[in-house]
Amino acid sequence: MYDIIVIGGGIVGLATALQLQKQKPKLRILILEKEKQLAAHQTGHNSGVIHSGIYYKPGSLKARNCFNGYHQLLSFCREEEIPFELCGKIIVATSQEELQPLENIYQRGIANGLNDIKKLQKEELHEYEPHVNGIAGLFVPQTGIINYKRVAQKYAEKLQEGGATILLMHEVRNIRQRSHGTEVITNRGTFTSKLMINCAGLYSDKVARMTGQSMDLKIVPFRGEYYELAPEKQHLVRNLIYPVPDPNFPFLGVHFTRMIEGGIEAGPNAVLAFAREGYKKSDINLAELAETLSWPGFQKVAGKYWKTGMGEMYRSFSKAAFTKALQKLMPEIRESDLKPGGAGVRAQACDRDGGLLDDFLILESRGVVNVCNAPSPAATSSLAIGETVAGLALQQFHN
Repeated sequence: MYDIIVIGGGIVGLATALQLQKQKPKLRILILEKEKQLAAHQTGHNSGVIHSGIYYKPGSLKARNCFNGYHQLLSFCREEEIPFELCGKIIVATSQEELQPLENIYQRGIANGLNDIKKLQKEELHEYEPHVNGIAGLFVPQTGIINYKRVAQKYAEKLQEGGATILLMHEVRNIRQRSHGTEVITNRGTFTSKLMINCAGLYSDKVARMTGQSMDLKIVPFRGEYYELAPEKQHLVRNLIYPVPDPNFPFLGVHFTRMIEGGIEAGPNAVLAFAREGYKKSDINLAELAETLSWPGFQKVAGKYWKTGMGEMYRSFSKAAFTKALQKLMPEIRESDLKPGGAGVRAQACDRDGGLLDDFLILESRGVVNVCNAPSPAATSSLAIGETVAGLALQQFHN
């Protein structure tokens, strides 16, 4: 019998367990992870950016948790000597049509507490990124780079030092509510707890349904593919260069990211993954794909964004098209400068009406807290999300 079971050994699950332990050190906490290592999916496949919170709707869970989580993350990394760098990024408008959306992003940043954002004229862009193409931009000094796998590993070390149990290769098969607590049935045995927290990422909706949570949404997996810039062309990018994103689409567009361990990533695009853990084009899970395609919400998204979706898919299969998208920001880039890189899959919650949920979503029922939507900037925000979830859990625990 445990006090609390956390399902999911990604950065959000580990941060939640860590915040529980911090607030109530004597809790018996169990973390269940289905893979043979922690941080195997979204945490281990992201681009390692420390997000400032500039894009998010003021007052939203994303905005609040990103702001708080950012400061907690930096303090944690300083204390634990985890390397990071606040190098800043520029957001670049390449056409007149992007000037108003760029101004809207600036205003959001100010509303979210980012006071040092600098507006850049065309000439000033080149002071930050000499090879960039644009007519105006913003410099966001708070943005940084880090390795989130290292952060997650340190969370795990601290948890184990505090007495928490982490079990790998334990896949949750079913959850049952009993009078004495919640039973979590895995492929390697059954565990009981007074309270259960679902941080299962790409499978968070399925785990939530196991708990009896009624909800009208489904996780739709979107794969983001990266290229790496050839070493001889890495001098073209100093730090991080982003386009002005489409305000109707919850993705930031292809961009350039310098990585903490060296190298420059270019990407990602955003294409429907044919499996929830479909990191390659050839990864197909027919049952999961059928589930996505038959979901009314996805059908509405496809109907609304089919042009954008086809463009993303074309870029996925055409290196020339991917290069062209990057050339909007960096005209000197050539197809031969790009080497195939990694890919990540984003767990994007989609409701029945075709809404791609932009904000974090945390749902509660008796004995259960379900984190149902925690896409980017969840890694930056992990300690703040963990604090929020831990607060809800402990409230239930005491009642």
